[in-house]
Amino acid sequence: MITIPFTPDLTVVPEVVAFFDAPTNTISYIVKDPNSNACAVVDSVMDIDYAAGRITYDGADKIIAFIQDKGWTLEWLIETHVHADHLSAAPYIQGKLGGKLGIGENITIVQDTFGKIFNEGTAFQRDGSQFDRLFTDGDSYQIGTMTAHVMHTPGHTPACMTHIVGNAAFVGDTLFMPDGGSARADFPGGDARTLYRSIQRVLALPGKTRLFMCHDYGPNGRDIQWETTVADEIEHNIHVGKGTSEDGFVAMREARDATLAMPKLIIPALQVNMRAGKLPPKDEDGKTFLKVPVNGL
Repeated sequence: MITIPFTPDLTVVPEVVAFFDAPTNTISYIVKDPNSNACAVVDSVMDIDYAAGRITYDGADKIIAFIQDKGWTLEWLIETHVHADHLSAAPYIQGKLGGKLGIGENITIVQDTFGKIFNEGTAFQRDGSQFDRLFTDGDSYQIGTMTAHVMHTPGHTPACMTHIVGNAAFVGDTLFMPDGGSARADFPGGDARTLYRSIQRVLALPGKTRLFMCHDYGPNGRDIQWETTVADEIEHNIHVGKGTSEDGFVAMREARDATLAMPKLIIPALQVNMRAGKLPPKDEDGKTFLKVPVNGL
């Protein structure tokens, strides 16, 4: 039986402003309370020139400038999961605007897994303490007068959470646009059957619920899109629409995942994002390094 640990309130309509990062095909969002100046930022992006080893914040600065120009107050920075394809800018934005940083409680599983892969040693804390809040299934938090609800939707990663704010839901990598289907489930801790069941939880939300994607790749050359609805996904999603069976989805997803290359930024992204967007500690000479595990992923 599919359960939703809260009652959605579609009468609350947050203002949602999207920012598309072309190098990583990531969409970040500002979610604004219609009854106050309070807002949240979901899935921000820090820029990296991997070959040059150079970090910049052009995308994050656009989000910061937008919030400042509007006179809004940032209350939350939300990570839907530990991303493997881009680096989070949450601590940078937090340093400029304040707010609390939150992620799902199973970040500890991700930290333990990749702490070992990257040989981080005992200095790296694996208890999620780098974040201000670890969400559990059914948790809620406030963005001004709006109550945001959190639903555990693992499968892509163990820590994936969907955040529902009024009539808007931010699904991370649990779903793509209907013609994009679903995200991969072959990362450590991922599972196709678990992902199917998580998707069913999302699709059990009211049909008019707006769904906001974390990624879009413009299938078949169409323009980039990031907003759809539960009803559209149920009717048209190429992987889970029209009553696709669990076994059918698992067979499709596992076969498809076996053909996919690793994301090009997976090595830096995991090391940074498991630290809540912070770079690894500097060495005795004040330099920062990222590790490349050989045959380790």
